[in-house]
Amino acid sequence: MVTLESVRQQLAQVLHLQETPHRTALAFAIGVFIAFAPHYFFHTASVVFCAWAFRLNYLALFLGSFINNPWTLAPILGASLYTGLLLVGETSLIAIEWEQMTVDNMFEMLSPYLFPFLVGACTLAILGCLIAYPVMRWAITRYREFKDPN
Repeated sequence: MVTLESVRQQLAQVLHLQETPHRTALAFAIGVFIAFAPHYFFHTASVVFCAWAFRLNYLALFLGSFINNPWTLAPILGASLYTGLLLVGETSLIAIEWEQMTVDNMFEMLSPYLFPFLVGACTLAILGCLIAYPVMRWAITRYREFKDPN
């Protein structure tokens, strides 16, 4: 017989709610890394794969990866390109003539920005996960102490 308590236990097992703060914070930080990583259109597949391959908390991974969403996509792309341009040292790139861009010449016009974008995105992904891990671990630990002060 299926009871509400058995459903709760199964859900807690699937979501890894009994995990240590370290593993939950690690899953969240990996999700943040995926959010900033430059492999767009594959973020959800990366989250599912990491959760399955490393037996990490699906919910924490998805929450971390949802930092990149339709409202934050443009700022993340801009910050990635800007960071990459600073790190690579490019200051005098050619201006993009948006009116002249077609599907045929799109790669040619945007290719000078590809390497700086990749460098910036990877840098922000690493920084994001290095910041997210301790913040999330602290928050989980504090929440559990507050919830169960024993």
